[in-house]
Amino acid sequence: MFNTDLFDVNVITIPKECDIVFVADMFAEDYAGGAELTTQALIDSSPFTIFKLHSKDVSQALLEQGHRKFWIFGNFAAMDMNLIPTIVSNMSYAILEYDYKYCRYRSPEKHLTIENSECDCQENIYGKMISAFYQGAKSLWWMSEKQMEYYHSKFPFLAEKPNTVLSSVFDENFFLKAKILREKYENSEKSKWAILGSNSWIKGVDDAKKWCEENNHEYEILWGLPYDEVLEKLAQSQGLVFLPLGGDTCPRMVIEAKILGCDLHLNDNVQHKDELWFDTDAMEDTESYLYAARDRFWNGIKYDMEYKIKLSGYTTTKDCVRQNYPWKQTIQSMLGFCDEVVVVDGGSKDGTWEELEELAKENTNMIIHQEVRDWDHERFAVFDGLQKALARSICSGNFCWQMDSDEVVHEDDYEKVRALCKNFPNNMDLVAMPVIEFWGGRDKVRADIFPWKWRLSRNKPYITHGIPAQLRKFDESGHVFSAPGSDGCDYIRSDSFQVVPCGNFYTQDVDNVRQQANVNPEARESYQNWFNQVVDAFPSVYHFSWWDLERKIKTYRDYWGKHWKSLYNEGKEDTAENNMMFDCPWEDVTDEMITERAALMKDKLGGWVWHTKWNGEDETAHIQCNKDLPEVIKQWIK
Repeated sequence: MFNTDLFDVNVITIPKECDIVFVADMFAEDYAGGAELTTQALIDSSPFTIFKLHSKDVSQALLEQGHRKFWIFGNFAAMDMNLIPTIVSNMSYAILEYDYKYCRYRSPEKHLTIENSECDCQENIYGKMISAFYQGAKSLWWMSEKQMEYYHSKFPFLAEKPNTVLSSVFDENFFLKAKILREKYENSEKSKWAILGSNSWIKGVDDAKKWCEENNHEYEILWGLPYDEVLEKLAQSQGLVFLPLGGDTCPRMVIEAKILGCDLHLNDNVQHKDELWFDTDAMEDTESYLYAARDRFWNGIKYDMEYKIKLSGYTTTKDCVRQNYPWKQTIQSMLGFCDEVVVVDGGSKDGTWEELEELAKENTNMIIHQEVRDWDHERFAVFDGLQKALARSICSGNFCWQMDSDEVVHEDDYEKVRALCKNFPNNMDLVAMPVIEFWGGRDKVRADIFPWKWRLSRNKPYITHGIPAQLRKFDESGHVFSAPGSDGCDYIRSDSFQVVPCGNFYTQDVDNVRQQANVNPEARESYQNWFNQVVDAFPSVYHFSWWDLERKIKTYRDYWGKHWKSLYNEGKEDTAENNMMFDCPWEDVTDEMITERAALMKDKLGGWVWHTKWNGEDETAHIQCNKDLPEVIKQWIK
């Protein structure tokens, strides 16, 4: 988000939901310079919600408004320096230094050229103010080792701070583009040398041109071109000549040229040129160093913030007592690892709500809410997603864990969940967890379905539950329903209904083995071994939907047919052909028939997807989970 107001551009407010205020003179939207591109690459990879604030707009009022936020200061030449004492005294912040801002010219060499005397800014009030600003920071981030050492020589006390050399930072797209361009021009004839064009004397354009002419090199000055075109030009060049007249801390184009395979002619004012990650013929070492920069930065910022996660768990209930779900065990499990647990009930009439009220009295970190809906509505099945969305909207943590009311997390995995939150992938908002789907009891775990569900996510305001955009349909009354492919509870964006991308441990290679498990004993053993390794490594969800087969079949008879008809707007007659479990209409299925069929299914099957009819004879394979049952489930079984 950016520091503008939709109705009055003169009013700037810091959003409550942001974690970090990032201050800069300009951002990439304003000017695509090296510092701005590095800033943007960091912002794009942030695990936190960022608010961009132009340095010229920093004010006493905004500092007061955001005093509980963490601040990062990049270039801040346009900021009112009179605010520095307030920042040092009251704010938690880090500084990302791109040049030499203690000098009023931001370059000791430029200072010498303009004033014809060595820079002594460290001795005057301006330089001392800047050094105090840096001294008050939680951490200092530099572009090169020489830059950091120079600062430490001027202000030795800064060496006692947490100091990290970050270098220029690149986004994911750059590495992909570089690979494509290297391959594209790998066998091309290259003769031209590239020169960075600039009006700034410090960039040494004239010296670069002179060197090319003295060495009979054809050259091209790259200036005012779109970024992608600059990369294309570099990839077609024999080399880059860059001879700045003053210290250039970590010139981005030099790094880009190296990654794109250019020869380099540099002088000692290119301050990063002798650092180990750059001064090497091993391209993979350079790329690995650069690729890790984003994580290196944000891990340091997390430490600065004394980062503490707040994890909200949420679930929904509706007549769970009558259905004999382990719903209280679900809540008890989440209370073991969540900072708060939100339960939204749909208007239970079987005592579920009253028991929830008692649980909430015993657990102060439990929030309950009853949202009664018209469950006789023809599109009542859509309400399941709405209930989950409501529960999620009540959550106040920075991470959310969602569970259905027949799922449990093992007590051994509680710390794993919280550790995963602390090390959540920077480029993801949602990750999947392993699911142990029992069939008819403890001894069988299903191998006929995917062993994962999306369960852990960042609590971003745009994430909700519902029907994805490509599956959303509307009936004649204008009520939404779903095309087949959604259960109505997908993780989607509230602004576009697009599916939220999900990080997953599950791969196509593993799925190929799983699909062979039903007919190939060796594949089944391999899949079972892999499954148990995953369950040991990741926090896992124990799912008891198919634990009690008799109860499950009754639910199919009494509820699920109506549910799917409501969700998909498909009216199927209650006939023997449409009943996938019995050779008769559901209205003719008795409790005695269900008891008999449940015993047969438990014996013959290890799982079945009821899109096709089971003949009562075919058998399906299963696997076993080595890990013991959670303690709360052991009590439930008793």
